[in-house]
Amino acid sequence: MTARHARTLCSGLAVLLAALLTAACSSYYEIPIETPIRPKLDVSAFQRVLVAGFISGGTEDVDGNLETTRLLRSQLRTRSELRVIDADTLPLMEVAADGRTEERPAAEADGNGNLNSANDAADAPGPIKDDKDLEAYEHVFADVEYWKRIGEEYQQPLIVTGTVMFAPQARSGIVQRDQEVFDSLGRRRVIPTRTYMERKGFVLKPRFIFIDGRTGTVLHSENFREEILYNANQTTPALSSYFELMDRLLPSFLSTLSSQRIKGTRVLLQ
Repeated sequence: MTARHARTLCSGLAVLLAALLTAACSSYYEIPIETPIRPKLDVSAFQRVLVAGFISGGTEDVDGNLETTRLLRSQLRTRSELRVIDADTLPLMEVAADGRTEERPAAEADGNGNLNSANDAADAPGPIKDDKDLEAYEHVFADVEYWKRIGEEYQQPLIVTGTVMFAPQARSGIVQRDQEVFDSLGRRRVIPTRTYMERKGFVLKPRFIFIDGRTGTVLHSENFREEILYNANQTTPALSSYFELMDRLLPSFLSTLSSQRIKGTRVLLQ
């Protein structure tokens, strides 16, 4: 017998044996299982967590700072062992703007004796419409002394902060969709069709930054991106889309701080 024939015979016997075992099993049942996932960040040194607030922009329809702060605090209360601190959100945009003001050149008097600076308009951070606008504010997260003072005020907790961009978007192009068709006998079929569509929706791009309240230094940061698109004639409130997108990335955020368990099932034959 050649080696090839031997492998073929063994393969056939394995399939036959599996079929016999399946036929011999009179029943089967499912067993629930849980798979633990270790956190990305060691927070054992902290007893409290302060969701301090976020620098947000993109659209005025949703206050990304307030909504994200509320949502994360609510999730951490039920999904984390850390004690969540209730406090007003920090005015991070004002703090960042003050930091830039200190760096501006001294003002000069004009012909009427009024103080002004030719760079005031250029240096003052404006509304945040896109990612580039965030660059004028992000230096606040590297301000170690500022975050150390915040940590001392709240008994040196783990501090959660960052940026939240939530903005409308539109996209057009060829989309593949399933279409139902029926023949002359009424039999149903589903065939793929390609259609040009204009769609609109929202994109959510948060950056979560975790700061050590004892030292004011950044421990970890993570960027996320989620988007959702609807038919052009569909009207969906911006706040509803925001919560739907946040719901997608919350498990990843929570897995940074605490152990999570993925639930599933296994089938056993008897």
